[in-house]
Amino acid sequence: MTTDTAAQAAYVVAALLFILSLAGLSQHRTSRSGVVWGIAGMVVALAATVGLASRSITATGLVLIAVATALGAGVGLWRARVVEMTGMPELIAIMHSLVGLAATFVGWNGYLDVDAELSGSLLGIHHAEVFIGVFIGAVTFTGSVVAYLKLSARINSRPLTLPGKHVLNIGALVAFVALTVAFVVRPNMGLLIAVTVIALALGAHLVASIGGGDMPVVVSMLNSYSGWAAAASGFLLANNLLIVTGALVGSSGAYLSYIMCKAMNRSFISVIAGGFGTPAAAADEGEQGEHREINAEETAELLGSATSVIITPGYGMAVAQAQYPVAELARKLRDRGVDVRFGIHPVAGRLPGHMNVLLAEANVPYDIVLEMDEINDDFAATSVVLVIGANDTVNPAATDNPSSPIAGMPVLHVWEASDVIVFKRSMAAGYAGVQNPLFFRENTQMLFGDARQRVEDILRSLDSLDAPVRELADTAR
Repeated sequence: MTTDTAAQAAYVVAALLFILSLAGLSQHRTSRSGVVWGIAGMVVALAATVGLASRSITATGLVLIAVATALGAGVGLWRARVVEMTGMPELIAIMHSLVGLAATFVGWNGYLDVDAELSGSLLGIHHAEVFIGVFIGAVTFTGSVVAYLKLSARINSRPLTLPGKHVLNIGALVAFVALTVAFVVRPNMGLLIAVTVIALALGAHLVASIGGGDMPVVVSMLNSYSGWAAAASGFLLANNLLIVTGALVGSSGAYLSYIMCKAMNRSFISVIAGGFGTPAAAADEGEQGEHREINAEETAELLGSATSVIITPGYGMAVAQAQYPVAELARKLRDRGVDVRFGIHPVAGRLPGHMNVLLAEANVPYDIVLEMDEINDDFAATSVVLVIGANDTVNPAATDNPSSPIAGMPVLHVWEASDVIVFKRSMAAGYAGVQNPLFFRENTQMLFGDARQRVEDILRSLDSLDAPVRELADTAR
């Protein structure tokens, strides 16, 4: 078996492992095995690529590859170990930017180092691949950087509304098509520089034009872009595995973005086009009435007399790292005979599956963690709902106010429960910048402060409530 044949066979194995990885990651119960399959596939792919490259590069080149691989692995392991769960969305965004940057560099290298054997129509196809790869990579790079800046609160999450912004986006796409034709006919560095600059500006503008409420979709969309950028690099490098892997990432990311848009009642085309045809998010309208407050002791008494409780977590729970005391609260209530479940909105947090991962980390049983569609009809028969750090995903304005920026977005109907306790640090609006009428409803009470501390206070109060019962039981024995 030749080196080339062995490498191609290894690529097939790696591609199958990546497919198994995607299948495993589709469910929380199999997510760990999905990660293992993905790691195994990448190890096989790297080994095959280095083996294939060793035929045509010097020992110095191999040393440089080893150094680059070690540096990349070291940085990746370091960031993965130190990042908080709340920082995962921005970490993913910045990783996407690196994929886009790599694709841009590969495209430029493809222009500067053309295979001498290419001629005629094959040379024209090569130049088209170069141009398209640079465009996709540059859009992914700057778009991901802007997403990172928004998610990490380094810039405002509100959508950028330049005059004629849609004309600018369409104009950039028209210019890209025209420049591609010109480059295929007569390639030159000036055209390649022009498309790189246009793509960098378009990527930044597209994501900057998308509001904070749609950022979970943007993360998924950029994941898709990075996949297509990798596939474009695969064509330039004649690497079948890169083509297959890029297509897997690109198509799965696009489909996930579509699912999330359906969950948020957003137009898929609108979001990927930078909010085309949708109004900008309205400013925070301020308080819409008087809210009522409750303390931890009163909350414990309410939970102690409840027959059913639904907990709806959001990004605030992740920020406070409250998943462990929340899991303990659920366990204590279940021991008391209370029917406790969790209701998860598809875009709770800032990353798909964010809340599910946090709850799994705290050993919350899978069978009591339900998706929105599974639990929404049960709120009306629920004694108490605990809204822990959620905001936009429980906002009744989505169903009651047609003029709201989140109108039509499917939300958890927590207000239908007998009592709603909202854990928040303040009365500030959510990430989408929209005030929540839930806070001012008659059956809603606000529990202010750090979510972790308040849940721990509730746990202590529940123990105090149980103390007399335990004393009576001990006396009876």
